[in-house]
Amino acid sequence: MTFTIIFDRDWSINYSKMDNQVRLQIAKKLLELREDNKLFRHLHGLPYFVLEAGQYRVTFVEDNSNMVRTIVFIGDHKEYEKWYSQLF
Repeated sequence: MTFTIIFDRDWSINYSKMDNQVRLQIAKKLLELREDNKLFRHLHGLPYFVLEAGQYRVTFVEDNSNMVRTIVFIGDHKEYEKWYSQLF
């Protein structure tokens, strides 16, 4: 089974500032995210999942019934902590 990857409107705020090598690293992880594997963790009590790509985090929501994963955030660990703290 293969998931479709889509992107939320604000996902690229930090991604656009990254150098090409980091973007390539993240792009490889996004390709892996299409597959039905569990290389990520769930944020307990929240509808988000987190995939780690080195020091970077890819956060997404999953719709199993439609086989869609929506990317909502990509950034380094510090940017991720800031994004995460805004959820509360």
